[in-house]
Amino acid sequence: MLNEAGIGRVYLACGSTDLRKSIDGLAVLVKEGFKLDPFSPCLFVFCNRQRDKIKILHWEHNGFWLHYRRLERGKFQWPARNSATLKISRRELRWLLDGLSLYQKAHPEVTARTIL
Repeated sequence: MLNEAGIGRVYLACGSTDLRKSIDGLAVLVKEGFKLDPFSPCLFVFCNRQRDKIKILHWEHNGFWLHYRRLERGKFQWPARNSATLKISRRELRWLLDGLSLYQKAHPEVTARTIL
């Protein structure tokens, strides 16, 4: 999937987005609509009105990646438009891509203990 090593934050475009937009159109939407830098090491995630398609815009080194996912059955549990963007964790993005809700109860992330 995505190389998670170089990814900073993940931003969702709440509500629906016209996914006929290409890389340039989505980058303009990030810059002017969300007041964020499309060249930052972040993921910008967009969903269509039917909630069965997602595009992810990601800048890496010297070019953009545009990831596209289309569901054959079912819908993404996409947040309604309460604000323009929503900052989520990479873990929550994986939930969304797997068809789960952002607002589910889950075990907190656990890190390994350090032995002194």
